[in-house]
Amino acid sequence: MILWFDGRLRDHAEPVVLATDHGLTVGDGVFEACELLDGRPFALSRHLDRLERSAAGLGLPIPDREVVRRAVHEVADAWGTELARIRILWTGGPGPLGSEAAWGPGTLLVAASAVGAPHAVSVAVVPFVRNERSAIAGLKTTSYAENVRALAWAHEHGGDEAIFANTRGELCEGTGTNIFIEDGGALLTPPLDSGCLAGVTRAVVLEWAREEGIEAREETIPLKAIHEAEHVALSSSTRGVVPVVAVDGRALEPGPLTQQVAEIYTRRHVLTPDP
Repeated sequence: MILWFDGRLRDHAEPVVLATDHGLTVGDGVFEACELLDGRPFALSRHLDRLERSAAGLGLPIPDREVVRRAVHEVADAWGTELARIRILWTGGPGPLGSEAAWGPGTLLVAASAVGAPHAVSVAVVPFVRNERSAIAGLKTTSYAENVRALAWAHEHGGDEAIFANTRGELCEGTGTNIFIEDGGALLTPPLDSGCLAGVTRAVVLEWAREEGIEAREETIPLKAIHEAEHVALSSSTRGVVPVVAVDGRALEPGPLTQQVAEIYTRRHVLTPDP
């Protein structure tokens, strides 16, 4: 791991966060995870845009974008060209041991670690739901205990990733992925009002697919559709676009649109590092 904190690179084992940091005590923080490809963070501007939106949604101060950029590039330069994930963490900083607002100043941590190559996945639909009316719906916060529990449940039931419905019984998202279904020659993904995260890869996939003549759109999808669909795909910053090969044990084949869009994404994201 390569770690940056408070203006410089650190030993990854060095203690850097106070015990009273609100990101630790109450999950009052936001983060981004970028793919580091050939030493370059992919779609960094979009990730920083979302980091700022998430911070504003939590009522946190907005981090200095240039400081964050500088930290990311220092970490990327130190890491090298091996495939990796860069994680940008911004919290409210020190605060009370309760739900009152943090005292600040905010805490910024940037780290890189290795990731494996993307691969096809199986999914399990979990018995828990996303609350599309939650105060943190659509924000990429450090409050990930719900995801940890859901992913563990999915693993216990033969899935690599967990899939959530929302409180209305609509298809929503995975723990760290957006979901696509092929339907009638189109690639469909749940709209943001389903409560799903506005995935950076999701947005890029929709844009690039349309530019290359593929019908790709947001559409409200009932949960039952994932149990009936012939072809399903997931997207995320470290996965790109990958096919789903099983839903709750029901085997699926990679779909033609999934394969086409995955090829487009793989080709173009190498050529356009900050779309």
